[in-house]
Amino acid sequence: MRGGVIKTAAVLLGLILFGFAAWTFATGWHPKVVQYPLQGVDLGRNPPPVDWGTVRARGADFGYIVATVGAHERDPGFEGNWAALPEAGLRRGAVHLYSFCQSPVDQANAFNTFVPRTKDALPVAVDVTFDEACANRPDRAAAVADVATFARMVETHTRKPVLLRVSKAVDAQYQLSAAIERPVWALGNILSPTYTARPWRMWRASDFRRVDGIDGPVNWDVVAP
Repeated sequence: MRGGVIKTAAVLLGLILFGFAAWTFATGWHPKVVQYPLQGVDLGRNPPPVDWGTVRARGADFGYIVATVGAHERDPGFEGNWAALPEAGLRRGAVHLYSFCQSPVDQANAFNTFVPRTKDALPVAVDVTFDEACANRPDRAAAVADVATFARMVETHTRKPVLLRVSKAVDAQYQLSAAIERPVWALGNILSPTYTARPWRMWRASDFRRVDGIDGPVNWDVVAP
């Protein structure tokens, strides 16, 4: 009886240790730098405080941060992070979370009013994903036209082409990456994504990596060589 208990305890301990090792590997994993020399992070809306100097020391070359959501929401942490990124030696890029429920013109005006045009900024990323808070699903022609309108207005402001960060579900329904000729930012944990019509320029390779300087999991991205 005692031997059985000891054996069971040993098995359980082994499983715990294996699980911890797997978790440690997964949360520390990123694509090899030798293959993708430029790597960095992108933050979601309302992120926790970030020590950008530490993030830089852990291998990040750039940081993308949410600036605006739809036509009416500004991220409260944007301005502070926008100023802190270059001070820490990182390149900076702004993200707009696009809404199918609001006018693309109003969204572009909101973004252009809030985000300054700076020479050192990376191309703006327009994130097009389905949001539970917005049930509107326009037909394909309208969706393509509206996202393209937003892109052109922002490009007039920034004088740089936008990045199209499109989810697999959105691209399956609207084929935005085929219809809108802009560099693509694709999403896919660990495995390089293949769902876009053109090769991706950026890849969010993990949304669960842990990096010193940021509390909790972060989105880790790489740039195509």
